[in-house]
Formats: sequence, structure tokens, C-alpha cells
Amino acid sequence: MAKTWKQKLEDQKQPKRQVLQKPMAGVPAGSMLLIPTPQLVKEFMDTIPEGEQISFKEMREHIAKTHKSDVACPISTSTSTRVVEAAWEDIQAGKAPNQVTPFWRVIEPDSNLAKKLTCGSEFIEAMREQEVG
Repeated sequence: MAKTWKQKLEDQKQPKRQVLQKPMAGVPAGSMLLIPTPQLVKEFMDTIPEGEQISFKEMREHIAKTHKSDVACPISTSTSTRVVEAAWEDIQAGKAPNQVTPFWRVIEPDSNLAKKLTCGSEFIEAMREQEVG
């Protein structure tokens, strides 16, 4: 049976670093690539203050720099970001948005990722408008 988003978040995997032997997803060969975990992505999102927004690219750059890497893998970071579904599950179960990981501060409403999320682009857009005013 497939793991739930909460189970994926609770996995105790560690981020990995590796030197790319060949170019991948726009990242040049020789770059130190960070493969983040869902927990790492969640922890970063949890640090973004209310009313602030950061782009997905900026998040990748910050996570990479924090882990002494040139770049965070765009594919793995995107996949790990899907763990925000656990926050949506919590909201659906009755938690207030201020009690969960504020994924709407990173995921842009018109992004492909937002369109894949259960909450949909509308929720992300509404939360951004509510926080920014």
C-alpha cells in the first residue's frame, strides 16, 4: 500500500549530496547537487514569516546553500514539496492554516505544482491574499 503524505514526511531519510557526472534538468555537470527530503523542505517552509512569499527557485537556492551545495535538485525538490499535502490533510481535519506548514508562501498559485495539489490553486491564492492584505 502506498504511504500517506504524513508517513512520507515522517520518514527519517537524510538529504544527499552528489557531484553530477553529466548535465541534468538544467544543472551543469560538475555541480554539487543536493537531493532534499520532504522534511527538509517542510522545515524551510516553516521558517517563512507570515505575509512573506518566496519563489520555489529561491527556496531551492537557499536549501542548497545551507547544505553546502551548488543547487538543490529541481526534480527531487518538487517531489519533496508535494509533502505539503500533509498540511492540507490537517486543514481538512480541522486545523487552522496558522497551525500547519505555510506552503502557500512558496508555491505560486499559477504553477504546475499548485495545479497538482489537492487544495488547488484557489486555496493558495486565497491564503496569499489573506496574508498580504
